Amino acid sequence: MPTSTRTLLTGLAGTVLLATVVAGCSGLPTSQAGGTSSSGPSAPAPAASSAPADAPSPDPTTEPVRLEANVADDASKVAVDTRVEVEAAAGTVEKVKLRYQGVDAKGAATKGTVDGELSEDGTTWTAEDRLEPSATYTLSMTGANAADETTTRTTTFRTQKLTLAEQTFPSLYPLPDSKVGIGMPVVLTFDVPVEDRAAFEKNLHVTSKPAQEGSWSWLSSTQVRFRPEEYWKPGTQVTVRADLNGVDAGDGIYGQQSASTSFTVGRSLVTKVDLAKDVATVYRDGEKVRTIPVSGGKPGWETRSGTKLIMAKEFNKKMTNEMIGAEEDYTLVAKYALRITNSGEFLHSAPWNAGNLGRRNASHGCVGMSTADSQWLYENTLIGDPVVTTGTDRGLEQGNGYADWDISYKTFAKGSAL
Repeated sequence: MPTSTRTLLTGLAGTVLLATVVAGCSGLPTSQAGGTSSSGPSAPAPAASSAPADAPSPDPTTEPVRLEANVADDASKVAVDTRVEVEAAAGTVEKVKLRYQGVDAKGAATKGTVDGELSEDGTTWTAEDRLEPSATYTLSMTGANAADETTTRTTTFRTQKLTLAEQTFPSLYPLPDSKVGIGMPVVLTFDVPVEDRAAFEKNLHVTSKPAQEGSWSWLSSTQVRFRPEEYWKPGTQVTVRADLNGVDAGDGIYGQQSASTSFTVGRSLVTKVDLAKDVATVYRDGEKVRTIPVSGGKPGWETRSGTKLIMAKEFNKKMTNEMIGAEEDYTLVAKYALRITNSGEFLHSAPWNAGNLGRRNASHGCVGMSTADSQWLYENTLIGDPVVTTGTDRGLEQGNGYADWDISYKTFAKGSAL
């Protein structure tokens, strides 16, 4: 039977529909390179995602900062020479508070805080001072990690107990804000002997403006002194810090506290006493300003030759033979007296010896002069002004007053423990 036009169109439409369905099921385009149509199986459709196409991937969790101290929590009998340190890992130290309360060696209540210094990279905090004995400390540490998330830790500990006999107290001289002579040494004394002198000396600091080289020298286990290589320059400002609180002095002894002082050096004034000629000459800033007839110690009581320093000024000083063990019986009062040795040598007014002034040595070791001359010296000298005595065969003992300049700087520096 002949095929009708309707039948032909219907067949063509079915063919087109079939091709469209096949193409729609394919995971590939309807034609590929070369115009060949795909007839293979379809690829699985990709999984649907609810996130925007440009959303970032989530960051991993930032590690929290870890804070550690060099003293364990609830520790007891912590040595007082400990300097507390806090370290941060995976972050930085933000804030540290170190507080204490307790009792001192006399039983009095004490409390306070300890400041500290943060390292440049912020990972370490170090206390500026050591610890107090018989005290309970509270340490609060706060740090932050890279995400600026903070963490705080608090710890407590207790320090060792010390009696007064187990602590040594420092005393510094000259006193703060003093004006002294060009020869004045720094004198640091202790009430309990220091065994580990090197440990103490490492914590002694002297700064001067203008700067001058100098050295410490131990006179004994209870005294150490500092002097410059040459006399202090006039006008020099000196600051001294003895950071000895809690420092181990050896033999079970610790520094009881720190000390400091500052002083100014005055003009140069040097008195040269020539007992071969019985005359004293005074020089201010190198210029001669006064000549004084004097009388020194007689045979058997010779005045010591050497470089001494004025140690103290005394008014109406009573002098007796018992003070020096002289057999002669006397009681004298010197209106103006300048002490220059521990053993009892003075520059002083001696009107009772007027006939010998400038002529012969007739005293029991002191250098006597007129009341007018002694008053001038009293009013124009400073503690630490040098008195250089010559003309006798009797030498000056180290430790007898401020005899630090009677030896060379090289010899003096050998007394350092460092």
